[in-house]
Amino acid sequence: MVHLPSKISPLETSAPTTKLDLAQRPRRNRKAEWARRLVRENVLTADDLIWPIFLVEGERQRVPIASMPGVDRLSVDEAVKAAVLAAELAIPALALFPNTDPAQRDPRGSEALNEANLVCRALRAIKREVPDIGLITDVALDPYTSHGHDGILRGDEIVNDETVAVLVAQALNQARAGADIIAPSDMMDGRIGAIRTGLDGENFETVQIMAYAAKYASAFYGPFRDAIGTQAVLTGGKRTYQMDPANSDEALREVALDIEQGADMLIVKPGMPYLDILCRVKETFALPTFAYQVSGEYAMIMAASGNGWLDEERAMLESLTAFKRAGADGVLTYFAPRVAKKLKDMR
Repeated sequence: MVHLPSKISPLETSAPTTKLDLAQRPRRNRKAEWARRLVRENVLTADDLIWPIFLVEGERQRVPIASMPGVDRLSVDEAVKAAVLAAELAIPALALFPNTDPAQRDPRGSEALNEANLVCRALRAIKREVPDIGLITDVALDPYTSHGHDGILRGDEIVNDETVAVLVAQALNQARAGADIIAPSDMMDGRIGAIRTGLDGENFETVQIMAYAAKYASAFYGPFRDAIGTQAVLTGGKRTYQMDPANSDEALREVALDIEQGADMLIVKPGMPYLDILCRVKETFALPTFAYQVSGEYAMIMAASGNGWLDEERAMLESLTAFKRAGADGVLTYFAPRVAKKLKDMR
């Protein structure tokens, strides 16, 4: 009886693999975690993080923000606890944003000048308990105006120079309450120079200015407006003062003006859709430059991971590393406490 050979897999009958004669094999540097760590070009640390927090009236209040899963509005006492946590995690600074009671909002944003407003109370309370953490305050009128704009509205126009005068008074109010860094986000012309003059005139020469130098009229701010309570009241858009998303050369002009007027640090906002702007700004001016990973970017990652479409932790870390790779010296991110804890656990 003749025995026929059993069927043989094509893999078993193929010729031996030819060894390539390669002098350069980049995969050698990726072969193990220790090797990847040795050659890593950009490293994310807690020193790169600024934690934006939202404030709300009351005591022992942590109010969830539906469009930003995992982020709460905090009463002042809870904000102090957040500052304690930030210090424990070696996060250098917090950025404070208020959700102002609608009853305290008016067309001129008068509450911004109240020395007992939410931001000023939080500044004083945090500085008492955690004096060594940096506190950054937003200078813009949108959390305080009844129309949701960053400046004073006359008819259909946001008036520039009148708004700047109010912004200077707002910045001084925050500096007196203990702000370490004033961060004007309004995008009015000339406000950096006016604020610097105002601060210096009251002996606040050491208070820094972190300018939102390239802030775009973006679709990615929606959840933030929910958080500070302006989404429902905003009348019209902000395209007459925030930048056109189509422009990049204009960003360099805006940044140059802010530096000339006394900005110490710069912010590009939003972050991920504007990595090219971030890279150009850093390469051109070599000033400390930060990206703001805005609420819409955060919400997209959280929504996709919540549906099982992304690995949340990996997406979080990869997105922040991208800012470093593009030239950012640091990032304002709602992921800050989670990232800092993760990095601490990895040490």
